[in-house]
Amino acid sequence: MSRAVLSLGSNLGDSRSLLGAAVDGLGDTVVAVSPTYATPPWGGVEQDEFLNLVVVAEDADADAQEWLLRAQRLEQVAERIRAVRWGPRTLDVDVIVCDDVVSDDPHLTLPHPRAHLRAFVLRPWLDVDPDAVLGGVPVRDHLAALSPAERDGLRRVDAVR
Repeated sequence: MSRAVLSLGSNLGDSRSLLGAAVDGLGDTVVAVSPTYATPPWGGVEQDEFLNLVVVAEDADADAQEWLLRAQRLEQVAERIRAVRWGPRTLDVDVIVCDDVVSDDPHLTLPHPRAHLRAFVLRPWLDVDPDAVLGGVPVRDHLAALSPAERDGLRRVDAVR
């Protein structure tokens, strides 16, 4: 059984519907969906806030590369355009971890190299897996290590589905 943690975010178009459609697009693989958080944009590009959530998914037939392909397909369905790095997007789906896979492949680095710096990944992940570990460190410790401004910038909002 392959288990993946995926981070989903949107700040263009009907973000709630786009996130809900992406979760639905994962079908029966979905084990857990976190609450949704409104979060400030990350990466220094001026833009609207994001809606973010985390999905835990399992599929015996999927490896890390397959999870990446599924993430990319979901982004294509949402008509994501990659114009500006860390810029606004209809849908962003990142594979955060897949089982215990460690990869430095430039197309899929696992665990995700910046997940430990992103409250919008860590907080919702803890909501669905309080014992989660990232890179050998409990996710709660990664979250506690962030600045108060980073941690407190998240606002829980109504669920997308």
